[in-house]
Amino acid sequence: MGFILDGLDTEAYDRSYSDRELLRRILQYFRPHARKMALVAATLTMNSIATTGGPILLSRAIDGLMKKPSMQAIWLLAGGVLLLGLSAWVFNYIRQWFSARVVGDVVLKLREDVFNATVRHDLSFFDEHSSGKIVSRITSDTQDFATVVTLTMDLLSQVLLVALLSIWLLRIEARLTLLLLAMTPIAAAIALSFRRVARRVTLHAKQVTAKINAEIQESISGIMIAKSFRQERAIYEAFVAKNKQAFQVGLRRGLTLNTIFPIMGIASGVGTATLVYAGGLATRTGAVSPGNWVLFMQTVGFYWWPIMNISSFWSQFQDGLSAAERVFALIDAEPNVVQLAAEPVPEVEGRIEFRHLQFAYHPDELVLPDFSLVIHPKETVAFVGHTGAGKSSLARLVARFYEFQGGELLIDGRDIRRLDLSQYRQHIGLVPQEPFLFSGTVRENIRYGCPEASEAQVQEAAMRIGNGDWINDLAAGLDTYVGERGANLSMGQRQLVALARVLLKDPAIIILDEATASVDPFTEAQIQEGLKEVMRGRTAIVIAHRLSTVRHADRIIVLRDGQIIEEGTHDSLLAAGGHYAELYNMYFRHQSLEYVEQARLIAESVEQIATDCQESTSPLDERDAQPSSTSVPGDGTANTAKPGMPDL
Repeated sequence: MGFILDGLDTEAYDRSYSDRELLRRILQYFRPHARKMALVAATLTMNSIATTGGPILLSRAIDGLMKKPSMQAIWLLAGGVLLLGLSAWVFNYIRQWFSARVVGDVVLKLREDVFNATVRHDLSFFDEHSSGKIVSRITSDTQDFATVVTLTMDLLSQVLLVALLSIWLLRIEARLTLLLLAMTPIAAAIALSFRRVARRVTLHAKQVTAKINAEIQESISGIMIAKSFRQERAIYEAFVAKNKQAFQVGLRRGLTLNTIFPIMGIASGVGTATLVYAGGLATRTGAVSPGNWVLFMQTVGFYWWPIMNISSFWSQFQDGLSAAERVFALIDAEPNVVQLAAEPVPEVEGRIEFRHLQFAYHPDELVLPDFSLVIHPKETVAFVGHTGAGKSSLARLVARFYEFQGGELLIDGRDIRRLDLSQYRQHIGLVPQEPFLFSGTVRENIRYGCPEASEAQVQEAAMRIGNGDWINDLAAGLDTYVGERGANLSMGQRQLVALARVLLKDPAIIILDEATASVDPFTEAQIQEGLKEVMRGRTAIVIAHRLSTVRHADRIIVLRDGQIIEEGTHDSLLAAGGHYAELYNMYFRHQSLEYVEQARLIAESVEQIATDCQESTSPLDERDAQPSSTSVPGDGTANTAKPGMPDL
């Protein structure tokens, strides 16, 4: 069945833990609940005593009734058995209630810890690992962890019950009890032989579950693209393939875990038959009374059930341990971004200095081989270059989303690796190319970066973008519900909300990562009005494909393969006729007013030539008319232009 496990590779941060280490980690979560656990242990003991009291009372009653039968004794026996049964039920209810509370509290704390560890990881962690698989560990695996707790408590109950029964059996008939105890290790050996294979199959089951979760999340997130390319059938077939794999893995797990019970049943049957034979011989010779023999055999029935549970516990226990192993692996995953200290950052002036910085997303893909640059406080610097030149990487490093491999990055002369990241990022404002909005209203999304802001401050931040004209286009103003990921708003409106969110935060350093690359000219004008105000008096790093954003920068840095090849103002770089001039003609030229005016004149010229051609050709002569020197054979489109008109 090796093919079933294809594609179930472990994550890079996965690790193996011994059972002892896992149990130690699990017990740490129970220490704050010591009093409740003590109460659980007390009720567990009382429940076990009440459970074992029934056979004892029945044994004594049988011996007594054989000597002197009476209806009064029978009624007392029935009342005693009923009372013990009710007591066992009450104690068990109390135990289950407190156990459920403790388990709920422990799982709650565990989920908080694993989620906290997850959100603290840098962006490279989420680049490498599927979000669906991470979600599976936070939700499904932490829930399965509760199984470990429940099984552990049940195990304690069964062990205590076996201990009490063993003591009582020794008092009834020591020789038969020793024979019974001699057969117990055989059951334990059978169960322990399943331990490793049980851990393996349960781990594979959780891996395939995480894989399915990732597939579903990706399919739902990209459903618009799938529908636009008519690929619903393809994503369905991909899901079916993974679902069949999950079925095969689940079937293998179920067969493995369920095999233990039939085997243990056979072993207990053989053991019981042996004890019946030995006990019958002892009763025949008078060594054991009939009541004690009945009590012994009845107690053996009670004895084998917890023994089977204890033995099979180890195979079932692996399910919970596998879940705990995956959860602890996520908690213990080493972050790539490592801070050397946590120095306070009360204020940020905005001076950014790169010193021989080296950075790579992967060891074999060097993005910044040796980058040096100083950005002065309150300076607006625009980075331009072809895709892959390293523009966005610089912005992400300033935000400390990724770890660089060499050199230094200084903020106000301080090593960024020694700053308290939480405080430092309070002074950073980021507007990504595709802004992300959380489910809720526009108002709630603007307040996201500054929860303590008043209603007036939120309103003011929104009005600073395009004088607030964009708010009137929203169905309910700032109370408009944005939908999942902002689906109810246009891309331009999402970026306006993202800008207002940054304005409310009032950062010292603002990063605009192609923030106006996907909007219409009218919306861009609204954004530009807000940008002029937000960038005034702040250090700004701009990565844009819009001429209006680039040309007003204090400095333009031209990158190629992670290195600076030109820098200067828009006019000086154009005059130099270098790489920036090439980029301008390729990306920016068509956005300039001069280009738009020239294009308008050309369109009018072409239209006039076509009109002149139509007027010079009469309807009677159209059949025999020959193409003129100003037309292209076959399409009737003019191929000449007025003198001095640029060739586009």
